[in-house]
Amino acid sequence: MALYGSRRIARVAIEMALTGTREEEKEYKQRFLKEGIKTAAVDYGGDFISSVSKIIERAVVASKREGVIKEIHVDEGAVAGAAREALSQIMPKAVGLNVGGKIGIARKEDHVTVAVFFGVGLLHLDEVAIGLGHRAVPG
Repeated sequence: MALYGSRRIARVAIEMALTGTREEEKEYKQRFLKEGIKTAAVDYGGDFISSVSKIIERAVVASKREGVIKEIHVDEGAVAGAAREALSQIMPKAVGLNVGGKIGIARKEDHVTVAVFFGVGLLHLDEVAIGLGHRAVPG
């Protein structure tokens, strides 16, 4: 029997953020759904500082579109807060630079996790960074 606590849901969000193609995303989505874990992923790229609110908004919109969360204040706030936490973890590397990569979201019952996996940098001199945020909300 698998455990479905915050660690498992965090791992799933990271795996979604690491997918390389839409096909891989769909495959993972179906696999995780068999375990009762709802997921979403969305690509993002742009200047980090001016993009923070857009990245958070994309995470919330993708979560609602894919049925990971309901369109209620507490669910939207949980995803927005977890996304903000994930972004704050990569901020030291990303301030003043461009980022590009993917946001992965996972939920099972009361655990919601947002992972961001971005290349950070200028031209071909990219660094990579991953950030992770978790919230507990009523299932």
